Amino acid sequence: MPSHRLAPARLLTIAALVLALAGAMLVGSAAGPATPRASALVSASVADHAADLARSRKGSPYSYGATGPHRFDCSGLTRWVYRHLGKRLPHSAAAQAHRVKHIKRSRAVRGDLVFFYGGGGVYHVAIYDGRGQGIWHAPYPGARVRRDKIWTSRVFFGRVR
Repeated sequence: MPSHRLAPARLLTIAALVLALAGAMLVGSAAGPATPRASALVSASVADHAADLARSRKGSPYSYGATGPHRFDCSGLTRWVYRHLGKRLPHSAAAQAHRVKHIKRSRAVRGDLVFFYGGGGVYHVAIYDGRGQGIWHAPYPGARVRRDKIWTSRVFFGRVR
Protein backbone atom coordinates (compact mmCIF):
# COMPACT_ATOMS: atom_id res chain seq x y z
CA MET A 1 0.00 0.00 0.00
CA PRO A 2 1.41 3.42 -0.90
CA SER A 3 2.00 5.76 2.00
CA HIS A 4 0.74 9.30 1.47
CA ARG A 5 2.53 11.76 3.72
CA LEU A 6 1.85 15.46 3.98
CA ALA A 7 4.46 18.03 4.93
CA PRO A 8 4.01 19.46 8.46
CA ALA A 9 3.19 22.94 7.06
CA ARG A 10 0.46 21.41 4.86
CA LEU A 11 -0.97 19.53 7.87
CA LEU A 12 -1.12 22.79 9.85
CA THR A 13 -2.93 24.51 7.00
CA ILE A 14 -5.41 21.65 6.70
CA ALA A 15 -5.93 21.67 10.47
CA ALA A 16 -6.57 25.42 10.45
CA LEU A 17 -9.16 25.04 7.68
CA VAL A 18 -10.86 22.15 9.49
CA LEU A 19 -11.04 24.20 12.70
CA ALA A 20 -12.38 27.22 10.83
CA LEU A 21 -15.04 25.09 9.11
CA ALA A 22 -15.97 23.41 12.40
CA GLY A 23 -16.33 26.84 13.99
CA ALA A 24 -18.53 27.97 11.11
CA MET A 25 -20.74 24.90 11.51
CA LEU A 26 -21.07 25.48 15.26
CA VAL A 27 -21.96 29.12 14.80
CA GLY A 28 -24.38 28.18 12.04
CA SER A 29 -26.09 25.45 14.10
CA ALA A 30 -26.44 27.63 17.19
CA ALA A 31 -27.74 30.71 15.40
CA GLY A 32 -29.38 29.43 12.23
CA PRO A 33 -27.37 30.04 9.07
CA ALA A 34 -23.65 30.65 9.38
CA THR A 35 -22.86 34.25 10.28
CA PRO A 36 -20.48 36.56 8.41
CA ARG A 37 -18.05 36.14 11.32
CA ALA A 38 -17.86 32.40 10.66
CA SER A 39 -17.24 33.06 6.96
CA ALA A 40 -14.46 35.47 7.89
CA LEU A 41 -12.74 32.64 9.80
CA VAL A 42 -12.52 30.57 6.64
CA SER A 43 -11.33 33.59 4.63
CA ALA A 44 -8.67 34.39 7.22
CA SER A 45 -7.25 30.84 6.96
CA VAL A 46 -7.04 31.11 3.18
CA ALA A 47 -5.43 34.55 3.47
CA ASP A 48 -2.87 33.25 5.96
CA HIS A 49 -1.87 30.54 3.50
CA ALA A 50 -1.56 33.25 0.82
CA ALA A 51 1.24 34.93 2.77
CA ASP A 52 3.09 31.61 3.00
CA LEU A 53 2.79 31.09 -0.75
CA ALA A 54 4.09 34.60 -1.42
CA ARG A 55 7.04 33.95 0.89
CA SER A 56 7.76 30.74 -1.05
CA ARG A 57 8.49 32.89 -4.14
CA LYS A 58 11.15 34.94 -2.30
CA GLY A 59 14.04 35.72 -4.63
CA SER A 60 12.05 35.29 -7.86
CA PRO A 61 12.96 38.08 -10.30
CA TYR A 62 10.58 40.87 -11.29
CA SER A 63 9.49 40.71 -14.91
CA TYR A 64 6.83 43.06 -16.29
CA GLY A 65 3.67 41.11 -17.15
CA ALA A 66 4.93 37.85 -15.61
CA THR A 67 2.57 35.65 -13.58
CA GLY A 68 4.98 32.99 -12.32
CA PRO A 69 5.91 30.51 -11.24
CA HIS A 70 9.50 31.79 -11.49
CA ARG A 71 9.09 35.46 -12.53
CA PHE A 72 6.48 37.99 -11.45
CA ASP A 73 5.29 41.55 -11.60
CA CYS A 74 3.33 42.84 -8.58
CA SER A 75 -0.15 41.78 -9.67
CA GLY A 76 1.25 38.62 -11.25
CA LEU A 77 2.50 37.53 -7.82
CA THR A 78 -0.84 38.16 -6.10
CA ARG A 79 -2.68 36.48 -8.97
CA TRP A 80 -0.39 33.42 -8.84
CA VAL A 81 -0.76 33.11 -5.06
CA TYR A 82 -4.55 33.30 -5.02
CA ARG A 83 -4.90 31.05 -8.09
CA HIS A 84 -3.24 28.34 -6.00
CA LEU A 85 -5.94 28.91 -3.39
CA GLY A 86 -8.77 28.55 -5.90
CA LYS A 87 -9.43 32.30 -6.34
CA ARG A 88 -9.29 34.21 -9.62
CA LEU A 89 -7.85 37.70 -9.83
CA PRO A 90 -7.33 39.88 -12.90
CA HIS A 91 -3.80 40.87 -13.92
CA SER A 92 -3.38 44.48 -12.89
CA ALA A 93 -3.20 46.15 -9.51
CA ALA A 94 -6.07 48.51 -10.36
CA ALA A 95 -8.32 45.70 -11.62
CA GLN A 96 -7.58 43.65 -8.49
CA ALA A 97 -8.49 46.66 -6.33
CA HIS A 98 -11.96 46.61 -7.91
CA ARG A 99 -12.35 42.86 -7.35
CA VAL A 100 -11.65 42.64 -3.58
CA LYS A 101 -13.66 43.59 -0.53
CA HIS A 102 -12.13 46.77 0.88
CA ILE A 103 -11.42 46.49 4.59
CA LYS A 104 -10.15 48.77 7.34
CA ARG A 105 -6.45 48.57 8.10
CA SER A 106 -7.33 47.55 11.67
CA ARG A 107 -9.18 44.49 10.29
CA ALA A 108 -6.42 43.39 7.92
CA VAL A 109 -4.99 39.93 8.46
CA ARG A 110 -1.94 38.18 7.11
CA GLY A 111 -2.50 37.41 3.43
CA ASP A 112 -4.84 40.30 2.65
CA LEU A 113 -3.87 42.54 -0.24
CA VAL A 114 -2.32 45.99 0.20
CA PHE A 115 -2.93 48.51 -2.57
CA PHE A 116 -0.69 51.53 -3.08
CA TYR A 117 -2.24 54.58 -4.73
CA GLY A 118 -1.28 58.02 -5.93
CA GLY A 119 -1.33 60.13 -9.05
CA GLY A 120 -4.97 59.30 -9.67
CA GLY A 121 -4.93 55.55 -9.27
CA VAL A 122 -3.63 52.30 -7.86
CA TYR A 123 -0.04 51.67 -8.95
CA HIS A 124 1.08 48.65 -6.87
CA VAL A 125 -0.28 45.63 -4.98
CA ALA A 126 1.33 43.43 -2.34
CA ILE A 127 0.41 40.71 0.15
CA TYR A 128 0.21 41.76 3.80
CA ASP A 129 2.54 39.79 6.06
CA GLY A 130 0.44 40.55 9.12
CA ARG A 131 3.36 41.67 11.25
CA GLY A 132 2.81 45.38 11.56
CA GLN A 133 4.06 46.97 8.36
CA GLY A 134 5.35 43.96 6.41
CA ILE A 135 4.40 43.02 2.85
CA TRP A 136 5.52 40.45 0.29
CA HIS A 137 5.78 41.85 -3.22
CA ALA A 138 7.50 41.98 -6.58
CA PRO A 139 8.65 45.59 -6.31
CA TYR A 140 10.10 46.79 -9.66
CA PRO A 141 12.31 45.82 -12.61
CA GLY A 142 15.73 44.62 -11.46
CA ALA A 143 14.42 43.59 -8.02
CA ARG A 144 13.30 40.23 -6.68
CA VAL A 145 10.25 39.12 -4.69
CA ARG A 146 10.92 40.14 -1.11
CA ARG A 147 9.50 41.27 2.20
CA ASP A 148 9.50 45.03 2.79
CA LYS A 149 7.88 47.56 5.05
CA ILE A 150 4.97 49.64 3.81
CA TRP A 151 6.69 52.89 2.79
CA THR A 152 3.71 55.24 2.54
CA SER A 153 0.42 56.02 4.22
CA ARG A 154 -1.30 56.08 0.81
CA VAL A 155 -2.48 52.46 0.97
CA PHE A 156 -5.71 50.60 1.46
CA PHE A 157 -6.39 46.95 2.22
CA GLY A 158 -8.55 44.40 0.45
CA ARG A 159 -9.68 40.84 1.10
CA VAL A 160 -10.03 38.40 -1.77
CA ARG A 161 -13.56 36.98 -1.85
